[in-house]
Amino acid sequence: MASVEQVYRYARPSSVGVLDGLPDVHLATSGGSAEPNPYFFDGTLGHAEQMAVALLVVARVARTRFYVPPGMLAAVLRAADPVVTSNGDRLRFESFSACCGVHVRLDALPGSLGGPALATGTTNVDVNPPMRQALAGVSGDDALHLSVGEDLTVTTAAGSVTEERVPLPERWLKGFAEVQVAGSTMVPVLEVGAVEARRFVQGLPRNGSGALWAEPTGRGLRLASRPSAAGVPVAGAHRLRVLEPLLRFATSLRAYAPAVIGPAPSIWELSLHDARVSVTLSPEVSRGFSGEGGVLRDLADPSSGADADLVAALLAFEPRIDVLSLASSSALPAERVLRALGRLGAAGRVGYDAHDASYFHRELPYDPAVLQGMHPRLADARALVEAGAVVVDGDVARVRSGDTEYVVRTTATGTRCTCPWYGKHQESRGPCKHVLAVELVAE
Repeated sequence: MASVEQVYRYARPSSVGVLDGLPDVHLATSGGSAEPNPYFFDGTLGHAEQMAVALLVVARVARTRFYVPPGMLAAVLRAADPVVTSNGDRLRFESFSACCGVHVRLDALPGSLGGPALATGTTNVDVNPPMRQALAGVSGDDALHLSVGEDLTVTTAAGSVTEERVPLPERWLKGFAEVQVAGSTMVPVLEVGAVEARRFVQGLPRNGSGALWAEPTGRGLRLASRPSAAGVPVAGAHRLRVLEPLLRFATSLRAYAPAVIGPAPSIWELSLHDARVSVTLSPEVSRGFSGEGGVLRDLADPSSGADADLVAALLAFEPRIDVLSLASSSALPAERVLRALGRLGAAGRVGYDAHDASYFHRELPYDPAVLQGMHPRLADARALVEAGAVVVDGDVARVRSGDTEYVVRTTATGTRCTCPWYGKHQESRGPCKHVLAVELVAE
């Protein structure tokens, strides 16, 4: 997987000190839509120990590889810095695992903040080893002072800026896109209280990659080896143990899944005091979210580009994006607004909150050039169209790729292709390039 070198310039490393006898956390920022080191928040967080542990969980996921491909002797990857979005009334901290099969998001909700954010936007935050060590020592019920950002006036002499050249992989950006697509298809399926949540998570296996399903039993949950209508897929159940440090603060555990019976992604949401931590698991331990292909149809839709530009201009870092309101403001039908949001999601510019069943505005601090060439399947489909390799005759199309001709059939239940890729994956990882090419011609 190609990666992009992006310079992180921090006004100083993140640190934890003491202010008026209380823990004082300074999270340095780098990158954003407005300025190099945005200042998003300066105030108190309630539930100091809980929030410190939650930040550590987000940082830990970014440093963890849950799957090592066969033949890889060592997974030597430098962890990317977590991303934080200020939506005005809340802060959202997000990261992906090194294998991109686990996404975690901490939502610091209005009740946990000692006031509104100073600004809205998205940036990276520096969670360095000294910061992690200091956060691990936070305890008690006292308020925690949090500063997200640095005053630019302190960025002066050499040495006052910590500059790192961090390999920022494409899979993070593609992962953000795929996670919002997956989340938008899910509904709440299971929910248990704090006691049963602790019992379930602490009883999960510590390793293994097989497909399992969590299903209700009495007031609690149990793991089963076969899918059921009442169950939630939890492949690589050990990955869910990242929630274990937070169980002592939990009030409930809720699981979300799409309306399918079989392997699928799932979201596990741990409710805390005035906060939530959501963990999204990929359908298989060996499958990262960066290769799912769920955004390809949104990107292929020729009308969605202009629609996305229009919708993007109307976004204002809302914690909940109202689709009907956007439809009214943009004079677009709701279905075109949703398609535009999907295209914006492909650029990481919106996320999806399953708890609120709504999108939220996010602007990842990535160079726009990163987006070019990130979806080779779509590029191949466009090349087939440009080469005149697609011949459509009603519901049947023939696509010549190299020396082979593939048949694409459109039926009431979907579109099928005779290529080996479709035979292996069906629609579980988005459309193949031949199906995409036929759809491009149809458009």
